[in-house]
Amino acid sequence: MRFIQQNLLSKIAISNGHGEEIPYFDGWKAYDSNPFHPINNPQGVIQMGLAENELCFDLIQEWILKNPGASICTAEGVNEFRDTALYQDYHGLPEFRNAIAKFMGKVRGDKVTFDPDRIVMSGGATGAHEMLAFCLADPGDAFLVPVPYYPGFDRDLRWRTGVQLLPVHCESTFKLTITALEAAYEKAQAANIKVKGLIITNPSNPLGTVLDRETLRSLVSFINAKNIHLVCDEIYAATVFSQPGFISISEILEEMECNRDLIHIVYSLSKDMGLPGFRVGIVYSYNDAVVNCARKMSSFGLVSTQTQHLIASMLSDDEFVERYILESAKRLATRHKDFTRGLAQVGIGCLKSSAGLFVWMDLRRLLKEKTIEAETELWRVIIDKVKLNVSPGSSFHCSEPGWFRVCFANMDNETMVVALQRIRKFVLETKEPEMPPKKRYCQGNLRQLSFKSRRCEDIMMAPSMMSPHSPIPQSPLVRATT
Repeated sequence: MRFIQQNLLSKIAISNGHGEEIPYFDGWKAYDSNPFHPINNPQGVIQMGLAENELCFDLIQEWILKNPGASICTAEGVNEFRDTALYQDYHGLPEFRNAIAKFMGKVRGDKVTFDPDRIVMSGGATGAHEMLAFCLADPGDAFLVPVPYYPGFDRDLRWRTGVQLLPVHCESTFKLTITALEAAYEKAQAANIKVKGLIITNPSNPLGTVLDRETLRSLVSFINAKNIHLVCDEIYAATVFSQPGFISISEILEEMECNRDLIHIVYSLSKDMGLPGFRVGIVYSYNDAVVNCARKMSSFGLVSTQTQHLIASMLSDDEFVERYILESAKRLATRHKDFTRGLAQVGIGCLKSSAGLFVWMDLRRLLKEKTIEAETELWRVIIDKVKLNVSPGSSFHCSEPGWFRVCFANMDNETMVVALQRIRKFVLETKEPEMPPKKRYCQGNLRQLSFKSRRCEDIMMAPSMMSPHSPIPQSPLVRATT
């Protein structure tokens, strides 16, 4: 019997809308096939493309051991098993929404409060962004997004919704301006594209910078004048480790008159608490219609009630939350300082930052020419020869070649030292191409010290914090969500 060969899948299923065919995901595949292990595979690829926060796992594990009743899978918590295992209101457990609202306020310095009834659950920030895209835009509509931006947005916001993302090209200092926004908006208007909103990440992924009060106020004025939505991704709110500090859009709403129906916040516990596997995503909207619509959609990506139960117990412990937020910022500051100092010792600068789990590393001087092709060639050498999975700026739609996002919080101190050793060896062996001198935006006040004059352990100031080895990701489609 002959079978007629035809496409049995949907157009969405066979499309390349997921955006997997970019270096960001290729780096994941390289790591998957040859993951570094200090004993079993010391020559493997070190994962520096994963924005994961493992620096405070010990605090969470300590809390869990002291509070076994928070889990329904222990002798102390088994009495809650039946009620937790059965169907619950898809609005979320009241204690969970209350705890999340309180934690969001705490992370923002208790300067604002959040209404638990406006919190909508989702399967991580990925699901939250897609949920908002469905609520706010029709297929073909567009959102303005300042570049560089997180590569996963192309998947999260576009793949299944049919919306467009229009880049807003900022100045060479990566400073978002109203002039750039106006230019992007007018270009869309000229192309007859309906702009439904502006999406910002604050703190920024991949820059690790924060938006100041004046800029945030100007953004609110801009979207009000255009009558478009403002979606604020604030999932890195508690990763701020130095000045300038984080200012939430929720603070700005308390200061100025505006149409609150246009303002929406995406939040999660993946970065601030280092719990991406729990898939706790949150949509917080000031628009009643969006809240109601998102609640209907949330059944497609609920947070399990077992997770809700545990998180509610943990975040209701005020003493633990206070300690965690302070200690996390302290450890991130130390790791950032150690890592950027190690880079500076071989002349590598980074954009000055005060937040995030990564640095925006400047390798422009190592490019053979100022092109995306040269950046990709350099990135391939770093993956194949240096054995480091870093992410090139082109994956983040950065228009200036030579910038790379490098994650530093998803590894223990010993692995970081190995990574710095590899970078040192690579830079010292690489002959810089002859190019006109150009000012680089580097970490301030870093001395160009001789790496050879210091032992590797001398660059480590924080105590060793070995975190549990994460399972090797089976596919970038599953793990590459940060």
